[in-house]
Order: sequence, then C-alpha cells, then structure tokens
Amino acid sequence: MATLGTSVPQGTSGLLTGRLSVLMFMQFFVWGAWNVTLGLVMQTAGLGNMIANAFSVGPIASIAGSFLLGMAATRYLSPKMLMVILHLVGGAILFYLPALVTPEHGGEFVWLLLGYMILYMPTVGLANTIALKSFGERVDRFPFVRAFGTLGWIAAGLIVGWAQLSASADIFRVAAVVSIALGLYSFSLPNVAADAPPGGSLMRQVLCVEAFGLMRQRSFLIFIACATLISIPLAMYYAYASPYVAAAGISNVGGTLAIGQMSELLFMFSMPMLYRHFGVKPLLLVGMLAWAARYALFAIGDGGSSLWAVYLGVALHGVCYDFFFVAGAIYTGTIAEPKGVNAQAQGMLTLFTYGVGMLLGSQIGGLLYAQLPAAPSISDWHSMWWYPAIAAACIALLFQLTFKDKSRMEAQP
Repeated sequence: MATLGTSVPQGTSGLLTGRLSVLMFMQFFVWGAWNVTLGLVMQTAGLGNMIANAFSVGPIASIAGSFLLGMAATRYLSPKMLMVILHLVGGAILFYLPALVTPEHGGEFVWLLLGYMILYMPTVGLANTIALKSFGERVDRFPFVRAFGTLGWIAAGLIVGWAQLSASADIFRVAAVVSIALGLYSFSLPNVAADAPPGGSLMRQVLCVEAFGLMRQRSFLIFIACATLISIPLAMYYAYASPYVAAAGISNVGGTLAIGQMSELLFMFSMPMLYRHFGVKPLLLVGMLAWAARYALFAIGDGGSSLWAVYLGVALHGVCYDFFFVAGAIYTGTIAEPKGVNAQAQGMLTLFTYGVGMLLGSQIGGLLYAQLPAAPSISDWHSMWWYPAIAAACIALLFQLTFKDKSRMEAQP
C-alpha cells in the first residue's frame, strides 16, 4: 500500500497530474504573455532607451525574490497559500502597469515591474515544490507536468500574436487575468507542508556556502564561469528579439517567437538520453555554438530573401537553451548530489546565470542598443547582433580549450 506523502495514490494519480499540469500551464502563461514582446511594446511607446533596465529587473528579482520569500516566507506560510497571495497581488499590479507605459512614467513603470517580479519569481520555485512534493516518489511524472509550463508560454505567445497585441501594453492585462485566475485556482492545489528549517544558519543557506565549495573542482568552476558568460548574450535575445523580428517585417511577433519554445519542448524530453550517450561537454559546447549561430543568422536576416534566417534563428532556441541550460542543470546535479547540496547548487547556478549573467547582459545590450537610431531599421540591427555572435563563439572556444570533465552520468532507471 502507498505510504502517505511518499507516493501518489493509484486512484487519484491521473487527476493529480491533470491538476498540476493546469498549474504549470497558467504559471508560465502569465510570464510568457508579457515578457516575449515587452521590448517591442517599450520601443513602440517611446521607451526604447529603458528596455535594458526593464529586462534587468528579472535577474534582480530572481536574486531578491528567492532570498526574501523563498528562504524566509516559506517557513511561515504553506506553498499553496503563498501562491494564492503572490498571484492575486501580482495580478493587481499587472492590471495597473499599462497606465505607466508612457515616456512620462517610464521610471515608475520599471520600478513597479521590479516589484511585480520580486513577487512572481518565487512562484516558479513554489509551483515546482508543490508538484514534486505532491508526486512523492513518483517524480518521474514531473517532466510531463513541467512540459505544460512550456505549452503555456507558447499559448501566450500565440494568443498575443493572434490578437495583434504584440506591440500593445494590453499584454499586461492578458497576463493579469490569468494571474488572478491562478491565484484563485491555487486554493484548490494540494496541501503540501512548508520546508522544515534546514541545518545550519539561515545565512549559510542563503549564501549557498556548501555549494560554493564545489567550485574547488576545476571543471565545475570553468562550467560556472562559462555559464555566467554565455548568459550575457542570452539576455540580449530576450530583450531585443521582439523589436528585431518586427523590424524584419513580421507582424505576428508573439506567434513567431513561440516557435522557439516549440523547439525547446522538442528537445527537452530527449536531453537525459543525449546526456547519458554523449556526456556533458559535447552538449554544452553545441549549446554555446548554437548561440553564436543564432546571432549570426540574426545579423544576416532581413525582410526579403533572407527572412528564412530570422525564422531559423528563432527556431534554434531549443538547441541554445536545452543543450546548455538543461544539460548544465543535470551536470550540476551529478556534481552536487554526492555532497548532498543539490538544491543549493541549483540555486547557485540560477544566481550566476539568470542573476549575474543576465543582469550584465541586459545592461551591455542597453549600451549597444543606445548606438542605434530611435527607430532602427533591419540593417541597423545587423551590426548589433554581431557582438553577441562573436562573444558566444569566443566563450565556446574558451570552454573547448579549458573544460575537461572526468565524470559521465550513469544511466538512470
């Protein structure tokens, strides 16, 4: 007989999987509805010079939100109730944001967006926690449920594109409706216990002291360094892909960029098998080279005979993201698991990539964007994309010459 809290009751496993799939779908729909075309919205509203700051709030929030809420608030409130509160309050903020998307209120918009993201970012981890704890021993069901998060992101892009809202501040209202719905839906989520306070001081947990010790291994140190560096050109894609695609003459920007998430979904399930077969270094190297290839394609793509390069560059997202970031997360787990610091190590990886790397990338991208005209043509964009293309190629070369991993992931059951 199944033990309560360690496995899914046979009669309810299908229903539970469905409930959690809805959770993941809505969780990432909210983010995808506004994040994908935010750069285009701001450029259209005359806020192009603030795109870098707007895309810096995510990295800052991933650090501040995870520390302040993920490490502290979960000790006093259940994950379920935190989801209710954060998504309801976040939905109210999203409804108000469109009123600030003007040149007169641009600064207020960025600050309020930062406040929203500090509330939103912890809910990503909370959604994962609810799903994993609900499944108990049946964690093999989690990848299927998590895939609905990517489907939610895709659906958001397709709906925004279909409704011709890619350049409109109404994208926040679309996200707000789903955020409020998710806050209410969260009342029905499974009751899972808050994390018990871990051993050691809270400050040691927040600072990932044990995880930082893993970088005494030369291969892991090089991996973390390259992961941070490759996140710099990554940030430029998230911030500036939408205005670039619009400049190429593509009207359905949201739907076009959703092709990238479709590609991501395609490679996601094959990643464990590819990792077992090839090991970490070939996958990470292919991922970095794919970033270089993507930006080179953007540097030659236009609205005429080279339009195919724009679509191909977007479609490479599955290789760019999964081959580096998903494979990197698996590799981090293989290094950290024997030391018993997997959660800390994954948090540290997020800190360096989505925190430090993407924050630097957003600011560097802003400096490059500032060199372009107020309404850049497709030829203006070409010169900008060569910088991240060359940077990604150099990082890949550095990785190839310095990274020597002696571990290979054994086949998992």
